[in-house]
Amino acid sequence: YGRRFTVFFPQETVGKVLSRSFREEKTKREFGDATLLMAEMLKVFVREAAVRSQKQAESENCDQVEIEHFEKILPQLVGSLSNFFFFF
Repeated sequence: YGRRFTVFFPQETVGKVLSRSFREEKTKREFGDATLLMAEMLKVFVREAAVRSQKQAESENCDQVEIEHFEKILPQLVGSLSNFFFFF
């Protein structure tokens, strides 16, 4: 615990993920700022998942975060994310 970590998503990867969300070819071309925004949102999501998983592990007196801790916080995390997008 207490370790720092860096989250990084290459723009090319984020662009490919975004392009799969659109059906029309003209929409799939270049996303520009949308790619940067999506990469930033993914970083926030991953950091939040890590912090919540760590807190879950601590609440169970575990020294290490395991996949089970992530699985326990995932419904809450996805729910809070969907509430965020509801406002946009």
